[in-house]
Amino acid sequence: MLEIDSPFTMVVLIVMIVFGAKIYMQSMKLKRDQEHFADDEDITSLRREVSDLRERVKTLERIATDKDHQLARDIERL
Repeated sequence: MLEIDSPFTMVVLIVMIVFGAKIYMQSMKLKRDQEHFADDEDITSLRREVSDLRERVKTLERIATDKDHQLARDIERL
């Protein structure tokens, strides 16, 4: 069997400790990052804002690519 005094066992133990510490640190970082995620209300607000901005961009694209007489009619209609 493996003896505690053998160099191979010491290397294996050191590697296991290092990997265990890395895994522990990653799990703590993941837990900390999950606490900083925005709540549902913030996400809903951001999605609504993105939707509004997309509509504005569509309108601006239509205005920029539309013929002059159509643009004049739209402005008069507003």
